[in-house]
Amino acid sequence: MGSQSTIEHKAFARVGFLGNPSDVYYGKAISFSLGNFWASVRLEPSDELIISPHPIHDLVNFRSLDHLVDRLENEGYYGGVRLLMAICKVFRNYCKEEKIDLHAKKFTLSYETNIPRQTGLSGSSAIVCAALSCLLDFYNVRQLIRVEIRPQLILNAEKELGIVAGLQDRVAQVYGGLVYMDFSKEHLDKLGHGIYTPMDTSLLPPLYLIYAENPSDSGKVHSTVRQRWLDGDEFIISTMKEVANVAEEGRTALLKKDYTKLQTLMNRNFDLRRSMFGDDVLGAMNLEMVQVARGVEAASKFTGSGGAVVVFCPDGSLQVKQLEDACHKAGFRIVPIEVVPSLLNEVDLTTLGN
Repeated sequence: MGSQSTIEHKAFARVGFLGNPSDVYYGKAISFSLGNFWASVRLEPSDELIISPHPIHDLVNFRSLDHLVDRLENEGYYGGVRLLMAICKVFRNYCKEEKIDLHAKKFTLSYETNIPRQTGLSGSSAIVCAALSCLLDFYNVRQLIRVEIRPQLILNAEKELGIVAGLQDRVAQVYGGLVYMDFSKEHLDKLGHGIYTPMDTSLLPPLYLIYAENPSDSGKVHSTVRQRWLDGDEFIISTMKEVANVAEEGRTALLKKDYTKLQTLMNRNFDLRRSMFGDDVLGAMNLEMVQVARGVEAASKFTGSGGAVVVFCPDGSLQVKQLEDACHKAGFRIVPIEVVPSLLNEVDLTTLGN
């Protein structure tokens, strides 16, 4: 794509389907891109390099002090401008280290997003991922930066801002579709990335997303799991291995379309997470979403760190109707999940494994 044209890319929300949160503990995971929600970034050539604030998410003008406080309590302090700036820095530094020449033309970056906040659907990394795609095309370097490396660049940009996260979300958003990921330490040490295997999205059964429109009161207690893992806590280490095994078993179940097994694995994934983190960390609202699904005998687990759950109704339309009724009664939103096919284009595919 020529550097003189306007460039626009989307990156979708993602669902951590099985194996999370073992990805930051040398585990395994299955994730997929969620077509219901996305972020888009637009790059236009310009005389100056400009990062455009979003009129809602980067609001700095308020009607009153009450408006300011209400905005901060509902939306937080940070919008997308800092994310766009961070990926520009990480991208430029990576290219400099790898001796990839960049032309001197300038641009304006702007963004839109409809990914609900604080729902564990990776809204921040979607903005960064879409922006990186714009930069790759503007500087015509897509073929020089391997697909496997791009999730790490996105993660590095978020680390610049103190965002604690793992590679799983970024892999799902770079690759699109359904991806099995192996983050074994040997792979990360040897290759600098995990082994990422795209899977056919048609292997997934119909799934549903439950989320809370105002999830800010859930799970504010700080987790000690990471430190316990670093300290060699045998329970945490062994349980994380079990969570990784859930993803491995889930891959086999999907390939066989063994949805009875899949139902068991989804519930087990959540139960293992709950045993490590505890109810205070997970948050009452998040637990209620899972319970709403289990109340109609549907399988469910978090999509990420909380705020939304992915649900499988093995018994069909009647069970779905029961789930919808239970969600409406509890005040939760429920939508059928749309799975995005692979986002890799021909140029991206030529960089895989190179």
